[in-house]
Amino acid sequence: MALQTPYVPAPEWLETDGLGGFSMGSRDLLPYRRYHALLNVALTPPTNRIALLNMLEMCVVQGENRYPLHRFRFHPGITEPSTAAPITSFSPFPFPTWTFSLPNTQTIIFELFRIRDEPNLLCSWTLSEEGDEPIHLEVRPLLSGRSIHALHNENNLFNFAPELINHGVVWQPYEDMPTIAITTNGDYTHQPDWYRNFRYDEDEVRGYHGSEDLAAPGVFTFEISKKPALLIAAASASRSGVISSPEDFSSLRSAELARRLTNDDPEHLHHNAQHFIVRRGSGSSIIAGYPWFSDWGRDTLIAMRGLTLSLGQYDEAASILQAWSREISEGMLPNTFSDQGAPPQYNSVDAALWFVIACHDLWSASEQHCGKKDPLLLAAIDEILTNYLSGTRFGIRADSDGLLACGTPGVQLTWMDAKVGEVVFTPRIGKPVEIQALWINSLTIAATFNSRWQLLATQAFTSFTEKFWNDEEGILFDVVDCDHRAGAKDASMRPNQLFAVGGLPHMVVSGDRARAIIDAVERQLYTPGGMRSLAPSDPQYRGRYYGAQWDRDAAYHQGTAWGWLIGPFVEGWVRVRGGSIEAKQEALRRFVQPASELFKKAGFGACPEIADGNWPHTLRGAPFQAWTLGEYIRLTKEVLV
Repeated sequence: MALQTPYVPAPEWLETDGLGGFSMGSRDLLPYRRYHALLNVALTPPTNRIALLNMLEMCVVQGENRYPLHRFRFHPGITEPSTAAPITSFSPFPFPTWTFSLPNTQTIIFELFRIRDEPNLLCSWTLSEEGDEPIHLEVRPLLSGRSIHALHNENNLFNFAPELINHGVVWQPYEDMPTIAITTNGDYTHQPDWYRNFRYDEDEVRGYHGSEDLAAPGVFTFEISKKPALLIAAASASRSGVISSPEDFSSLRSAELARRLTNDDPEHLHHNAQHFIVRRGSGSSIIAGYPWFSDWGRDTLIAMRGLTLSLGQYDEAASILQAWSREISEGMLPNTFSDQGAPPQYNSVDAALWFVIACHDLWSASEQHCGKKDPLLLAAIDEILTNYLSGTRFGIRADSDGLLACGTPGVQLTWMDAKVGEVVFTPRIGKPVEIQALWINSLTIAATFNSRWQLLATQAFTSFTEKFWNDEEGILFDVVDCDHRAGAKDASMRPNQLFAVGGLPHMVVSGDRARAIIDAVERQLYTPGGMRSLAPSDPQYRGRYYGAQWDRDAAYHQGTAWGWLIGPFVEGWVRVRGGSIEAKQEALRRFVQPASELFKKAGFGACPEIADGNWPHTLRGAPFQAWTLGEYIRLTKEVLV
């Protein structure tokens, strides 16, 4: 009788195709999210993503003995099969690779990878020693054909009928879905069946339904005692999804290996950064995080500084900025592109300002681009600032004091944007502190090539100095003129004030005040997982991000620690100490290395979105988050060198 076993999440790995599609799973090959699937592809890159091939049932057969290589979770909490061959090693780079130990003293190496700009998956299985006794491998694909955010249930509409092609099989699971082709150097036997009641424990922990049924159309058989087993699974749009000989597979693998090793570094930062850079139309964009985010404006423009500029990818950075410049509407950039194809949402006050910062950083980082400011980007900056000056959506406008007012009831405009139904947990209507830092920086940058912005930049800086200093607490107010009421102030202790000192090209606060801000933030908000979004002393503080969506979103910006904020904090920490080599070395040891060690618990190359504010600062949210990795790279490649 099968016994219930506890759910213990293992570190996760990630493979991507540069189109928005990805493969994802755990080190122990035990799926515990609906997103843990082997072939997720983007129908309209980089969005509208669907799962086609979810899992592979794998079994080594030697005579009468069967050695499963897979493990699955089923309701009510049973892990099967209990006799699975043990995984003796796992390596995430250059390709995710598992080594299994078989009872006959042999080992089998399982490797998988994605190819850039192709919606496919390549897998191989290699036996450690060839022998006279036949040893076979049976691989049964488990299919769905659903949104990556949905679940799949047994139904009569799924089409099991195979179309046999050279070296493989094609299925069309549903009429409105692409075909999936699996080509191999093995033999196919049609055995249609349903595998029922898979359990995704992490979904249930997050307050969602976590049960799924998958379709198993048949089994591929390989004699691995003679040669490695090779398999390519490809969506219908793939151009390289056919194996006519083992040499075809080898050439694809060799080309992808060469691409990955070109810019290799000890931490594989180039490789990890590439996971997030995707195609959008004729340009590029950045996926905000895996597994559930699409490309978001704010996240893209913050993350790209580390993911591209810090790594010398200047042409990639220019492509991203050019692509996003074409999305400007009334001076605003989209906050999000929907993964289901809905119109973009223009509900971000800061995305357009981060665009100006990213343009500045591009021009400052590279002699190739410095002095050759793209007229398209210059025009975009002028359009943004002109609209923000005169007024645009959601009450965004320059006030008479030169500061930027924003916000209307029921709309979340800043990065603290959690909302469930009509409830906005941190509305921050008025003049938020980081928005002013971004506004003043943007005006200062624009004034270097258009003098019309200089007077406004000076006025805004003066007003900021007069209005934001909280003399009683020795920090900055989080919002002034709250709810557009002159003189109303929010004294909540939050990390947003960091941007007045670090994270942006120009400090808005300096001297003793800057040092006081950094010291207070370190004392009250710093954790190894990032900066708390609210001080524990605040009555609204929530130290754990856990449970159903309402509970999680209520804690999202009320104490949850954010990994990306380590960037502006460490930069500010170093700045107020004069930027010395000694300060940089101490910051690396004191802040960056502990974060790096903690992040390893989430996965391989992981850069988690958030962590609990309370000890032990359990990692939460998306395990692979673009701006967290981007700020980590920016610190290690620029700020601390």
